[in-house]
Amino acid sequence: MGINRLFVANRGEIALRILRTAKKLGLETVLAVSDADRDSLPAQMADRAVCLGPAQATKSYLDIGLVLHAAKATGCDALHPGYGFLSERPELSRRCEAEGIIFVGPRAGSIKALGDKLSAIALARAAGVPTVPGTDHIATVAHAQAAAKEIGYPVVIKASAGGGGKGMFRANSPADLAARFDSASREALAAFGDGRLYLERFVEAARHVEVQVVGDGEGAVIHFGDRDCSVQRRYQKLIEEGPVTAMPAALQERLRAAAVQLTSFAKYRNAGTVEFLYDVTRQEFYFIEVNSRIQVEHPVSEEITGQDLIALQLSVAAGQGIGVTQEQVRVSGHALEVRINAEDPMQGFQPRPGRVTGWAPPAGPGIRIDSHIRAGDLIPPFYDSMVGKLIVHGSDRSAAIEGMLRAIRDFRIEGPKTTLALAAHVIGHPDFADNRFTTRWLEDKALPAYLKE
Repeated sequence: MGINRLFVANRGEIALRILRTAKKLGLETVLAVSDADRDSLPAQMADRAVCLGPAQATKSYLDIGLVLHAAKATGCDALHPGYGFLSERPELSRRCEAEGIIFVGPRAGSIKALGDKLSAIALARAAGVPTVPGTDHIATVAHAQAAAKEIGYPVVIKASAGGGGKGMFRANSPADLAARFDSASREALAAFGDGRLYLERFVEAARHVEVQVVGDGEGAVIHFGDRDCSVQRRYQKLIEEGPVTAMPAALQERLRAAAVQLTSFAKYRNAGTVEFLYDVTRQEFYFIEVNSRIQVEHPVSEEITGQDLIALQLSVAAGQGIGVTQEQVRVSGHALEVRINAEDPMQGFQPRPGRVTGWAPPAGPGIRIDSHIRAGDLIPPFYDSMVGKLIVHGSDRSAAIEGMLRAIRDFRIEGPKTTLALAAHVIGHPDFADNRFTTRWLEDKALPAYLKE
């Protein structure tokens, strides 16, 4: 089949990341841009940049018809959606196939099945992968209260089509369920066009762990180690690391095997991340979802395995297979990734777009910067506030922590407020060094202490 000309339907650091690998592989590249991104670094790196329309995402990056028209008009034979935007829209995958354009991602059926949390949980159960004790769709408050009584409080309500905490809340009592059930359904409907909710046991001491996989679509799946993404605020990841060091080695092997088992059962194609909750108290893990795209935190897996996951994505999409065997994938050392967001933590994490007057990232062995930003660039107010990622690889976790603290100290960003100082506070915290934290730790302990400084 092969790929000759690749259309990149995204922006920012992930667009630049895809372009770099595509150029390394000798592919021609066309980049979709909005008016706000005409002069961006990715636009300059691509062989050709095509303006889709105004800065408003719904009239540019999120318009499937417009994106496909641009890809066809520029003679592209493949399309990479990156993450966010259209990356998990089954319709884009389906329409690419109908138009004879190779979609660098899963089949439409997989995206749809895995994008709905209830169907993904059912798939996991069918594959023999452990899931959080919970329910299928619950339609009424009375149903939710009856189920919660059986499971035991506290419980968590989640949106079937959800993510990022939308339509999600913890309930400690029947009164909590009654007070928030209808509003959660409305929130989910507004955010995802689907108001269905379901209920799970709330894991008090939880770590958020995940496994990076790549599948060939025929049942062969390779994993590329695991990552711990437990440092979160409002269910949004701020710091990621890998491999997971918070669970026993035997359980970690079971975690990786479960991810492969599920995605192999589903005949998953391309890159994906299988996400789990690790119950620290019970020392058990539970499947929660599959992200059917390349993840923001994929550099962590690349640094500990030495593999180029974008290259593997393109290989699978081109019909050339995964390109490596499980035996060839070796996890070495430890990597940390810090997301650099143009936000002000002291002001409730309000976005701070604007002109970058100074940008001098650190350099040296083990340091990697994934960013499209240069001094003088304007961070537009129309998109996600993440402007880059700082990744540090070390011989072990302690070395990676020391290296990351030095790298943050050496990173000079002038102009907009960023989250780098908060990241330094978190990584320098004794609890982080001792690996004693859960998904609630940042909001309950580390962030309050930072805001008092």
